[in-house]
Amino acid sequence: MRRKKTPWISYLIILVGSIVMVFPFLDMILSSFKGSAEYNSLYYHFRPETFYFDNYQRAFESLNIALLFKNSIIKSVVSTILVLLTSSMAAYALAKLRFRGRNRIFQFILSTMMIPSFLFFIPNFYIITHFPLVGGNDIFGNGGEGGLATSILSLILPFAVSAYGIFLMRQFILTINDAYIEAARIDGASEFRIFFRLILPMTGPALATLAIFEFIGQWNEFIWALIINSVNPDLAVLPVGVQMLKDHLDPEMTQPLLMAGLVISTVPILVVFLVLQKYYVRGMMNSGLKE
Repeated sequence: MRRKKTPWISYLIILVGSIVMVFPFLDMILSSFKGSAEYNSLYYHFRPETFYFDNYQRAFESLNIALLFKNSIIKSVVSTILVLLTSSMAAYALAKLRFRGRNRIFQFILSTMMIPSFLFFIPNFYIITHFPLVGGNDIFGNGGEGGLATSILSLILPFAVSAYGIFLMRQFILTINDAYIEAARIDGASEFRIFFRLILPMTGPALATLAIFEFIGQWNEFIWALIINSVNPDLAVLPVGVQMLKDHLDPEMTQPLLMAGLVISTVPILVVFLVLQKYYVRGMMNSGLKE
């Protein structure tokens, strides 16, 4: 009853939190239109005194935007599709199929979430560079010409499976009534047909939620992309390109250009989130409701 009498307190907290979250993003956008002198001035101005649209043109000229965008899009989209497929298939098996050791397997998958991802970088790099019969390697993985690191697949394959994705999809699939699956089996449907024709359409909200998380994570992923970039610069992605812009130019002159590059790299993330927003909310509400 007390909450009903004072709803403005909740609205005020949400409003303050929204301003705190949105302010850095707005500052980044407005800073991308500032001149270098105004940006480095001792007196801070939230709104630019003069809008310099040339910052975006200079950012495009300083960075190979076409190559960076192509690599980032391929990496993020293909990785997301693979994670959606592998996570949903594994989740269906762990949630609806009965076999020995099912819970142990799920517990092992959950335990991998506690291992820092950077611990896998060295073994993954060794596997990628010594992949047999690829990139100049022989059947034993020897050759020293980069192996799979010369291909865009080197940015994708290490992220094709997600333990969190399996967990999220399993929790959602558990909420699906077993009667649907049993009816399909009685009608003679195979497990693959049940999965693709019945389960996948019913898990749309969870798939959209996982797609948002995975796409954003892959788009912003930096360390592994930087490692692969050291082997093949043609596989650079936007986060690596923006960092290279920061490292190779005068910081006092290029901060507005850096902000412009960050705005450019943020646009695809906003588009994906706005398109899948309603499915994301629905998926977060429905996931994790049943053990």
